[in-house]
Amino acid sequence: MSIQKSEVELEANGKPVNAYLASPSNGGPGVLVLPSWWGLKPFFKQVCDELAERGYTALAPDYYNGRIGRTIDETKVLQEEVESDLDAMNAMIKAAKDYVASLRVGRPIGIAGFSMGTDWAVITAAKEPDVVATVLFYGGYSPDFSKMKSKVLGHYAEVDEWFPFDHAKSMEQKMKAAGVDVTIHFYPKTAHWFMEEDRPEYDSAAAALAWERTYKFLKENL
Repeated sequence: MSIQKSEVELEANGKPVNAYLASPSNGGPGVLVLPSWWGLKPFFKQVCDELAERGYTALAPDYYNGRIGRTIDETKVLQEEVESDLDAMNAMIKAAKDYVASLRVGRPIGIAGFSMGTDWAVITAAKEPDVVATVLFYGGYSPDFSKMKSKVLGHYAEVDEWFPFDHAKSMEQKMKAAGVDVTIHFYPKTAHWFMEEDRPEYDSAAAALAWERTYKFLKENL
């Protein structure tokens, strides 16, 4: 399939926000990709490209304005910088979500969040009624789920010091109590970031299975 790739500039609270967009030439259902705390590294552009090749219009915001975390210590500094102003971060995610939605006016969209991006995926899906399919990779958050319209699919690692599986189960229970349609998958012998090909934690078999489940979920719901 022929796909188009471009850098786009959004506006959030009067400030420019860069994002990466990949789409089929004839358009397709929208998916907001929210990277892990490393930022918009090549892997997440690749995720957008692969979604586009499967018929989706995928957009990933650049949290750090061109910077990418290379080490955990370096990335902690970047994360603390952007999350020190939660209003600005929320505005950035909202601008990205609205842009994806604008490309498919009147049609629902999906979100795929990774680690830190998963937190924002949950926060966004819980309050934005046009989000109908949310995929979570090794992360999460528990806001008020009472208005959440989205179905949820989660992928979680067995050995995860950043977001233990118990936390995922607790979030799942809160979602179910609020009437959210949620399915959580557990991947034995995997660690946080097991989806990311450029990380030592990458597990090709687990990642392949998670993507298979994800594409089925998106096809059924978008």
